[in-house]
Amino acid sequence: MKLPHPFYRLPLRFDVERLQAEVAQFAESEWQRHPRGFSGNSAVRLITVNAGDNDAFAGAMGPTPQLLRSPYIQQALNRFGVVWSRSRLMRLAPGAGVPEHCDTDYHWFHRVRIHIPVVTGPGVSFTCDGQKVHMAAGEAWVFDNLRTHSVHNGSARERIHLVADTTGNAAFWNMVRASQHDDFHNDAGWPVTPVPFHADADAPLQFERYNLAVVMPPAEVEQLTDDLLAGLNPPQSTEQQRVFDRFTALASGFCQDWRALWSLYADNAEGWPHFSRLRDAVLREQDSLPSTLICAGNTQPATDMFRRRVLHYAFHPGSAQSAVKQAQVGSMPVRMTVVPAAPEKFSKPVFIVGVPRSGSTLLFETLAQAGGLYTFGGEAHELVEGLPQLRPGAEGVGSNRLTEAHVDDAVRAHVHRELNAKLRDRDGRMPGASVVCFLEKTPKNALRIPFFNALFPDARFVFLWRDPRENISSIMQAWRAGGWRTYPSLAGWDGPWSMLVPPGYEALRGQPLEEVAAFQWHRTNEIMLDDLACLPRQRWMSLSYAALLADPAAVTRRICDFAELDFDQRLATYLGRPLPLSAHTLTPPDREKWRRNEAAIARVMPRLQPLLARLAALDPAQAPGGLV
Repeated sequence: MKLPHPFYRLPLRFDVERLQAEVAQFAESEWQRHPRGFSGNSAVRLITVNAGDNDAFAGAMGPTPQLLRSPYIQQALNRFGVVWSRSRLMRLAPGAGVPEHCDTDYHWFHRVRIHIPVVTGPGVSFTCDGQKVHMAAGEAWVFDNLRTHSVHNGSARERIHLVADTTGNAAFWNMVRASQHDDFHNDAGWPVTPVPFHADADAPLQFERYNLAVVMPPAEVEQLTDDLLAGLNPPQSTEQQRVFDRFTALASGFCQDWRALWSLYADNAEGWPHFSRLRDAVLREQDSLPSTLICAGNTQPATDMFRRRVLHYAFHPGSAQSAVKQAQVGSMPVRMTVVPAAPEKFSKPVFIVGVPRSGSTLLFETLAQAGGLYTFGGEAHELVEGLPQLRPGAEGVGSNRLTEAHVDDAVRAHVHRELNAKLRDRDGRMPGASVVCFLEKTPKNALRIPFFNALFPDARFVFLWRDPRENISSIMQAWRAGGWRTYPSLAGWDGPWSMLVPPGYEALRGQPLEEVAAFQWHRTNEIMLDDLACLPRQRWMSLSYAALLADPAAVTRRICDFAELDFDQRLATYLGRPLPLSAHTLTPPDREKWRRNEAAIARVMPRLQPLLARLAALDPAQAPGGLV
C-alpha cells in the first residue's frame, strides 16, 4: 500500500519469549519454501485460502492448524482489531536475504503488511526506498511495499518475523498516523503499549471472505489506472513521448470500454466473454509496447504494473464460486452462474517434463506417432496461460511455478475446453465421445507437476534430462538467438525473458548468461525431482537424452510399456528410419557443440555436481560418461 513514509513503528510491544516459544513448536517439515524460491527463505503458513497448504491471495481466508496451535500469535493479531488476509511466519537463514523488489500486484494496492520480529539480531536490516532500519524483537512495523525494498540477514542466527497482511480499518490507520515514521533511534517520550499473554483470553479473529471480484467494478478499474498514470515519469525524448501517449491512450480507453460493458452486463455471467475478450485484446496490444515507460515511485515498467495491478484481475472467473456464495446470502437475487467443468473424458494423460532444450521436442514428435494418442500438435502454452491469473506477474504467481493451490473449477473448465477443442490424433482427427489419452509437452509445465497432478490424478510423467554441458550451452544459444522470448518484461528483470521462468529468477538480475542458463537447468530439474518424489513411483519414469539418441526404438518401447501406449507397426516403421530433426532445432546436432561455450560452462559446473549425481542415480546406465 502506498504510504507517505517508507516505515512506521507502531506503539505496541509484544512478548518476545512467548512468541519464540510458540515458534519453537513447529517441526522443520512445517516450514515451506518461499513461493518465489528465494534461497534461504522459508515460512510457516498461518492464514491461507481455505486454511489450506497454499500461498494464494484470492479466496476465503482461514486459520491453518499451525495458527490454531498458537494462542499468543492469535492474541497478537487480535490486538489490531482488523480483518486478516494471507499471513505467515517468515524465516531467513544466516546470510540469506530477500533481493530488492517491489510489490505491484493488485493485492498490495489496498493492503499493508505488519511485521512483528520474533527472532532477530543487530545484523538484520530492512531497506525501503533507500532508508535502512533494524526492527527489534517484539516491535511492530509497517512499510510502503510499493517502494523498492529488500532484506538482509547479516547475523549468524535465523531471522523470524510474524508477517500479516490487512486492509486495516479506521482505528488501525489512526494508530499508524500517530506512529513513529522517522528518528527511530530516539525512543524518548514515545509511549508504547505492552501486549502480554493471557492464558484464558479469547482472541477471535476476522478473516477476508471476499477479496477479488469476478468482474472488477469500473470505479476500481479507474482508481487503479488513474493512480498508475499519475505516477509515470515524464517522457524525456520523442520516442518516450510516443510510448507515453500510446500507453496512456490504451489504459484510459480500457477504463472507458470496461465501464461501457459494465453498463450493459454489470457482473452477470452473460457478459463474461465480452470482458474476457476486452482484457485479452488490451494485453496483446500492451505486449507490443516497449518496457521503457517507468513509474517514478519504484522504477518499474508501467506496462508491467498495469498488467499485474489491473489487467490480470479485472476479470477473474476463478472468483465465481465466492461470488455465488455471496449472492446466495444476500437479500437481492443476483444472476450469477459458475462455468461447469466439462465431463471427465481424459484418462491417464502423459506429460513429458524437462528443462528447455533437453530434447523434449524430439521425444514428443516420436511418441506422437503412437496410435490412439492425441496431442496439440506442438507446445500448448494456452492450456495454462490462456488464463491471465496463471501467468507470471498475476497475484500469487511469481514465476511459471504452479501447484494444486492454483486449480479451481474455472481453471478446470478452461483446461477441458482447450483439450476438447484442440486435441488431434496422428491423422488429424478430433477426439470422439469416448475416453481418450493425450500427450503434452510444454517446457514451462516442468514447473507445474502438482498443478497437472491435481487436474489429472491418474496422469503419468516422463522425466527427460540432459547432460548439463549440452543443455546449458543450448539454452545460452537460444537466449542469443532471440526466438525463444516468452515474456517481454518481468518484475525484477531488465528486458525480455527467454524460455521458462523458475522461482527466484530475480536474483539473476545483472548476472552473465551462463549463470542464467545454469539456474534454469538446475532449479527446474531440482523442482521436478522434488515434485516427482511426492508421486507413486509407478506414475513416473526417467530417461536421459543420451539414452534416447543411442537407441530411440528401445527407449520408445520402454515409454509405451510404462504409459500403456500402443507400439504398433506404424510407430515401429517410423522408428526404423533415422529420426528427423525436431521442429525447434537451432543448429544441426553435434555432441561437441557445447564446447563453443566451454569456458563459460566450466565456471558453473562445480555447483551443479550434486544435482547431476542425483539425476544419474535414477538410472546409472543412462548417465553420460565423465560427468559424475
